[in-house]
Amino acid sequence: MSGSSPSLRPAAIAVRLRAAGCVFAEEEARLLIAAAPAPADLEAMVERRVAGLPLEYVIGWADFCGLRISIDPGVFVPRHRSEFLVGQAVALTRPDAVVLDLCCGSGAIGAALAAAVPGIQLHSADIDPIAVRCAERNLATTDGHVYEGDLFDPLPSSLRGRVNVLVANVPYVPTAEVALLPREARLYEPEAALDGGPDGLDLVRRVAAGAPLWLAPDGHLLVETSDDQADATATIFEERGLIPEVSRFEELDATVVTGAMHAALTR
Repeated sequence: MSGSSPSLRPAAIAVRLRAAGCVFAEEEARLLIAAAPAPADLEAMVERRVAGLPLEYVIGWADFCGLRISIDPGVFVPRHRSEFLVGQAVALTRPDAVVLDLCCGSGAIGAALAAAVPGIQLHSADIDPIAVRCAERNLATTDGHVYEGDLFDPLPSSLRGRVNVLVANVPYVPTAEVALLPREARLYEPEAALDGGPDGLDLVRRVAAGAPLWLAPDGHLLVETSDDQADATATIFEERGLIPEVSRFEELDATVVTGAMHAALTR
């Protein structure tokens, strides 16, 4: 953006962002400049970011597993820690697998799985109509299906007993801890995408309860959770007849619990 005012040069923008508490100010300045069609747009975008709006809402996309995922205001922003969940799912996914992504939000996890394992039959669902519309855009090139509704409710009955890999990045923050989340999440992301109930595991219980009806005999359920909740999540899986395994990746502060149907252990 040659000829722009000094206040809109990268270094000046970075100073403003850093003063507002942005840790990666220089990188954010570059992204804002690249996303702005004109200087007037850039100034407005910088002001929105300085005011606290999540960067992904300002520029309209998030980087996830090397993909540019479209993000609309009010849609949960995919976290980099969830890339570990994708990696765990990829390891279990065949090219012809039926994959179900519950609480899909923007569709980032499904898009990443489809990119990593071409040929999967992808189905995604979310209760939030804004998220569903966003996911439809992000999954438009995958030949996948996106459904609006509560967990398994909107799915076609033809999927019962056929899902090979069920990924569910459900909200898992305990209600009392939502207020402790970073300001960007608390103020701008939908509370329903963050609040997992008193112990953070309400949605995990519901998904685990329904999963055996939808999983293939050799299928797997994978959920992201916190390290502190991993043992409780594994117990929930066991109570529903799934064989649990806990995986951790310290670099991303990521924890995934995988539940296998019994037939999956004899493949």
